[in-house]
Amino acid sequence: MKLNFLLLSLLLFSLNSFAKPTDSLKVHVPNSLRLTEKESDTTVSDTMLVYWSEKNTFGVNLTEVAFVNWNSGGNNSVSALFYSSFERNYEKELTIWKNSASLRYGLNAQEGRQVRKTDDEIRFNSSFGFRADSTSNWYYSGKFSFNTQFAHGYKYPDRDTPISKFMAPGYSFLGVGSEYSDPVEDLTAYISPLTIKSTFVLDQRLANEGMFGVTPAKTDQLGNIIEEGENVRTEFGVLVTSEFRKEVWENINLDNQLSLYSDYLNNFGNIDVDWQLNVNMKVNKYVKANVGSHVRYDDDVKFKEDTNGDGKLETSGARVQLKQMLGVGLVYEF
Repeated sequence: MKLNFLLLSLLLFSLNSFAKPTDSLKVHVPNSLRLTEKESDTTVSDTMLVYWSEKNTFGVNLTEVAFVNWNSGGNNSVSALFYSSFERNYEKELTIWKNSASLRYGLNAQEGRQVRKTDDEIRFNSSFGFRADSTSNWYYSGKFSFNTQFAHGYKYPDRDTPISKFMAPGYSFLGVGSEYSDPVEDLTAYISPLTIKSTFVLDQRLANEGMFGVTPAKTDQLGNIIEEGENVRTEFGVLVTSEFRKEVWENINLDNQLSLYSDYLNNFGNIDVDWQLNVNMKVNKYVKANVGSHVRYDDDVKFKEDTNGDGKLETSGARVQLKQMLGVGLVYEF
């Protein structure tokens, strides 16, 4: 019996030794090199989060006017502007990479007429910069931007003939240059002597008419098209942009963005202007008011109108384009 008990004890001891091999093969790691399970899971991601920053915004501005037995008269109307913006920025030592995208779409419904579009924009910007040392605010930089619209645009009240569409036009800028970025002054300025501007008109009817500066279709004496108009116009020139954002008073922020472009090859000195000025007023965390203006001038964008009353549209020259905005609405940022 004692022999059996001894043999059973030896067998259990042997099995227990094989079941726990790590106890006999334990490797001693210095405390300075040890990571807890939690630390090992988060160290890499936390490090990346330090380099990346992000901001997301969703909002809607509403305007409504209603009349009931109003002796002065008036039409009931409601307007809504839906917008969103996204920022993803990377900064590490001497390198900076900034990305932003914005979407806007506005509608107006008025008693007695169909719904009309009031705003429409798709915009994306990306810039990459590298500086020589950490004390400098100047970066060697490359910049890409693109913008177009979602839906058809019309010269109301005509709703049968679109004057613009998605990717008609679409604009892109791609270039290299130098950028000054001062986070203390909230100022960014960029100059590029080498920038390619591409204008896309992917609707063939608009391209045949030579809209937005593309080469129009060639026709015979009877007006029949013998060669379709071009869908892309490419320019090579100099681009200057600036951006200034500042809290001028408590809960009141100024946002000023300016873009100037001139083509080397065609009428150098004629400057395309894109200037946005907005004042954002914060009521509370979720309610904001906005007053803004948007000015554009593009020498290639010609306007058409009936100048002699014969019912036919004649092409006139370029004009200053102006949009003014005033709205109060809800916004969610995270």
